[in-house]
Parts: sequence; structure tokens; C-alpha cells
Amino acid sequence: MDRTQTLSSLILLLALCGCSGQKHLSIGAKNFTEQTILGEIIAQHIETRLHQPVERKLGLGGTMLAQQALLTKEIDLYPEYTGTAFTNIMKHQTIADPARVLDQLRQDYGKLGLQWLDPLGFDNSFAMVVRAEDARSRHLTTLSDAGRDAQGFTLGAGYEFLTRPDGFDLLTHSYGMKWIGVPKSMDLGLLYQGLKQKQVDMVAGSATDGVLTVLDAKVLEDDKHVFPPYQACIVVRSDSLASTPNLWAVLSELSGKISTEAMRQMNYQVDGKHRPASDVAAKFLLQLKLNRN
Repeated sequence: MDRTQTLSSLILLLALCGCSGQKHLSIGAKNFTEQTILGEIIAQHIETRLHQPVERKLGLGGTMLAQQALLTKEIDLYPEYTGTAFTNIMKHQTIADPARVLDQLRQDYGKLGLQWLDPLGFDNSFAMVVRAEDARSRHLTTLSDAGRDAQGFTLGAGYEFLTRPDGFDLLTHSYGMKWIGVPKSMDLGLLYQGLKQKQVDMVAGSATDGVLTVLDAKVLEDDKHVFPPYQACIVVRSDSLASTPNLWAVLSELSGKISTEAMRQMNYQVDGKHRPASDVAAKFLLQLKLNRN
């Protein structure tokens, strides 16, 4: 084989390997529905706006695995929640002020070579949910209303809510809740079924649970703001921002665009209607006209 043939073969090999010199951004997400949808929204938006190839790693497992993937440069960015990072990763004591939490995270993460963008627009905090018929008959709108209710409640919750400091204990002490019996530790997927079937009177869900779009239920307002904020944001490596022109600007186009109701609807489309997360994400971007070149 002469030099010309060798050079041609090398160029072909490089092309087949995807080694054209164009940076492949890697988008991460944890392994639950909402994160998969957010990962798809981010990935599709980057592909359209930056014309960049994007690698998806949308089943990274828990919070610490996603964080480690950032630090080891396995991924360039992923969606995270402020309260999760503040308490679980940085080990700070819970505070309720969203602005203070985000400001502190930006300081902490900046030392690690990571940056937080402005919130996407929704807060996936704990949601204490009762049946709508009970909310009407017992005049329940806020958690303070529930705390004053002499009848009390049978609680259903996941193990995490029952054991973490910003969950059950915080709720009980802050609102003086009266519990009927020991709280029932339940699989998260069975919480709302238990509420509907009257196995429990209140459940600890999440504000963006998709079933809340169709269930006849009432989310009680955390009127004392005792639960920490869980604003969804994009966390990105500083070196990825530096090496990818306009990445910050493109990602910032998503800030403030996803409401709690919109996130609930998308979660329900995937979990309740069994639509592919990629299709749900594409439709959302189309509605916002963010998928244009």
C-alpha cells in the first residue's frame, strides 16, 4: 500500500471512529422519569441550536453517581435540584430561602470547576397530598390547616421522607401534625394508589408527580416554607463552557421555561401514557419554539 492509500485509509478510519475533531457533549441524568425527560430536553436543544453531536447518559443512578460523573469528566452537564445538592452533596443544614441556597451552591461548586445556571422554572419539593374530598370537607388548604385538624391523619411516605431530617420530623415539628398510628413506609409507586383506596389519608409525594394531573387530590401549601427548595437547574463543567462557544447562552434559553404544571404533564405523558421521553421532550420544545435553528 502506497502513502496515498495509507493516508486515505487513515482519514476514513478517523471518520468512522467519530474522531473528526468536533466535540461530543455528554448529557447526564439520574435514573427516573423526570430526569430522563430533562436530559432529553437539554440534549435536543443543544443539538438543534449548536449543531453539535450529543451523547446521552440518562441512567446514571443516584445523586452521588451523577456528581462523580461530572467531576471525572464522564459527562459535561446534568440537571440537579438545589435542595439535593445543598444537603446531600455539600452537607449544609437545611435553609428555606431559594436564593441563598443557590448562591451558596454557586460558591461551593465554583471551587470544584462547576457552575449552576439559573433555575429551569419549577421546584420539585416534597408535596403533602390529601384526597380532594377530604380537603373540602375538612377545610384543608395549607399544612397549617392540617396541623390544626383534630381528626389527624394516617401518613403514607417513602423511606427517604421518613428518615431524612428535612422530611417527616421537620413536617411534624413545624406544623404540630397529629398522626394516627405509625406512618406507613410505602413504595413511591404505590403512594397515590394507597391514598385513592383510603389506606392512608395523606401522602408525601413530589410537586411534579405526573399523577397529580389526573388524580382528584389536593396538594397542601407549605405556608411556613419549612421544606427546603428543590429548584431544578442545569449544572455544567466550567471547562465544557470554555471549550464550547455559546453553550452557556443556549442552555440559558431553558431557564425559567419549565413550570411545575408543565413538568407534571410531561411526567404523566411518560409514566401514565407510556410515551417515549424523547417524543415528550421534542413536543415541549416545539411548543416553546425552542427547537428552531
